[in-house]
Order: sequence, then structure tokens, then C-alpha cells
Amino acid sequence: MMATFPGNPSMAQRIARALPTLTRSHQQVAKYVLAHPLQVATMPIDELAATVGVSIATANRFARALEFDGYPQFRAALVLGFEATLAPVEKLRSKLEHPATVNDVFDSALSEIARNLEATRQSLDTQSCEQAVDAILKARRIFIIGYGSSSWLGGLLQRQLDLYCDNVQLLASIEGSSNGARMLARLRPQDLVIAIAFPRYFSDTLLLASRAHEAGVPVLALTDTAASPLAPLATVSLYAQTDSPYFSNSEASVLALIEALCSAVSHCAKGSLQAAARLTESVLPWLDGNHANRLRPVDKAPVHGPNTKPTKSTP
Repeated sequence: MMATFPGNPSMAQRIARALPTLTRSHQQVAKYVLAHPLQVATMPIDELAATVGVSIATANRFARALEFDGYPQFRAALVLGFEATLAPVEKLRSKLEHPATVNDVFDSALSEIARNLEATRQSLDTQSCEQAVDAILKARRIFIIGYGSSSWLGGLLQRQLDLYCDNVQLLASIEGSSNGARMLARLRPQDLVIAIAFPRYFSDTLLLASRAHEAGVPVLALTDTAASPLAPLATVSLYAQTDSPYFSNSEASVLALIEALCSAVSHCAKGSLQAAARLTESVLPWLDGNHANRLRPVDKAPVHGPNTKPTKSTP
């Protein structure tokens, strides 16, 4: 019945040692804990007892059978190693324990975003910004990797860079990371990989960035801090603070960082004005309220019903 706990193997070992002496009810709890350690780490004692079908007293005695003082100490030990994964859950739990109006939540969220933006602005250094822009403009091809919410951010980055760079590809597709692995197998030192990863970091992004790094391909990382597992793999890193009381990350500051990066690329790219003019001209027919749409003649083909004959046009 031994289980592998990704964050806390000692808990599985404790259960294995105690198993021969556990009562039938305690064994029920043990089986559930081994099968669902992450969920149990988020459960108060009454919820675990109801889920397993035992009493609260039994759940507490189970914790003591594992040599903890009680259920709170058992749960605290179970959480160890899952801190980053459980952080959004614990933050939300903390918020929900304090009453707040909808307006309070709006105000708090927007204030947090403003703090993130200012912290992000303060963390930028001139050299890293210049290196990032230079790497983008010099790259023969640019490959953007990022999964989860980072794939949406990567799509926005690709959309902006595509205006100034000849070959920008987003490697987040319905095929998942296997598509990225195939594309990155063709990388050359003249290319650039832009990797986007924030807590909770996707292992696929880290693996592909690691492969690029090992192949000697420059990696531009968009991540949260120098302690990020993505940072050691990067040639240059740009950091965004992403604190959020309700989610694992606030994407607002990352989006702002991407917009700032693309603005700098636009400013430094040759022919950026001409590129912007071509884009405007290409989308003009689709813009609502465009006068050219109303002035453009509409060709109407003659309508021929079953009892009508085509009329001859006069020269």
C-alpha cells in the first residue's frame, strides 16, 4: 500500500509503518490519504471525515496514530512539498474567511494589479531590456513556448512580434508539447526561444527551454523572479510580479510586460512605420464605420426568375 508522494514521501512512510496497527476505520482514512494526498491537504477535518465516511473523532485519532498531536499537525505535514501547488487554494481560503463586498473585491484586485505593475517596472534593468530587444531583432526565427495560461500570453506576444519579425511561431497547439519538441529539434544558434512560465511552472515549458539551452540556442525568459526554475536556462530574463489573492498568478502585469517589450521592438525595428501602415491598410475593409466601405460600389448581378428573360444591355 506504499505510495509515492511527490512533495512529502515521509507521510507515505509513516502510514506504511503504522498500517498493521490501524483499525479498520483508520485504514479507510489511510487509503483515501494515499490516493488523494493533495485533496486531503486542502480539507478541514470535518470534510475529510464526511468524505471517507468516518467520525471527526476517528479522523483525529488517525492523525494521532501517525504520531501527530492532532489533525492540524497532520495536515500541516501533508502540505509540505505542495506549497507552490496549494498556494492559490490557501490564498483563496484565507480571503473567503473574511467577509467582503463585491466592490471590496474589485478594489482589492485592481490595487494588487497596480502594485504588481509598479514592482515589475521597478525590477527592470536597462541591460536586460536592451538584450531582450536585440535578441528578438537579430533572430532568424523566433519560437514562443508557454503552456496553460502562458499559451494565451504567448499568442498575444506572437501577434505583436509578427508585425516586425519575419518568422515568429507559437509552439502551443492542440498537439501540446510534443509539437514544440518536434519544432525545437530544428533549432539553430541563430534562432531565439522565448519561454513564458510563472508559478505554478509547467514542466513542459522547462523541459523545452532546457533542450534549447543545451543546444546553445538563446533563450529569453519571461518569468517572475531570479529564483524561477526558468531563469538558469535563460540567456536573458525579464521579470513580472504576479501576486494575486484569488489566483495562482495575475496575468495583468505579464501582459503589460509583453506590451512594453513589443513597444520597444517597434521603436527599434527598421521599417516599423511602414509595417504599421501596411497593417492598417490591410485591415481597413474590416473596420466598422470605415467610409471606404460605404463608398465602394457593389456589383449586383441581374436577377432572372422563371418567367423572366435576360434583357440586352444597350451600348
